[in-house]
Amino acid sequence: MKLAEVLKLVEGEIVVGANRDDVGDIEIEKVAASDLMSDVLALSEPGSLLVTGLATPQCVRTAGVVGIPVVLIVRNRDIMPETKTAAELSGVVLCVTKKGMYEVCGLLYKAGLKPVFQG
Repeated sequence: MKLAEVLKLVEGEIVVGANRDDVGDIEIEKVAASDLMSDVLALSEPGSLLVTGLATPQCVRTAGVVGIPVVLIVRNRDIMPETKTAAELSGVVLCVTKKGMYEVCGLLYKAGLKPVFQG
């Protein structure tokens, strides 16, 4: 599913990275949802989408380390300027939605996106 479709589904918007020519065409196949960045480091896959309630620079840095191109922050959190700067420097697309994590994950799963960890 293209990022543009994901954002339409969850009523999200791009905060950082909208100036990229390919941003809407980023392909998302799997989703990681966590507020524990240690779990993201251990269980994520490159190319997946990170759904989190954290709006700190650490979530963007963690995404960059594991090769996650897009971070979606839920619950319409205020995003610190440092987080935006981290996204700009790492090339991670930073998005936000007003919806909660449970609803976002349900919508993405129903739309056919797979979890990164299938136990």
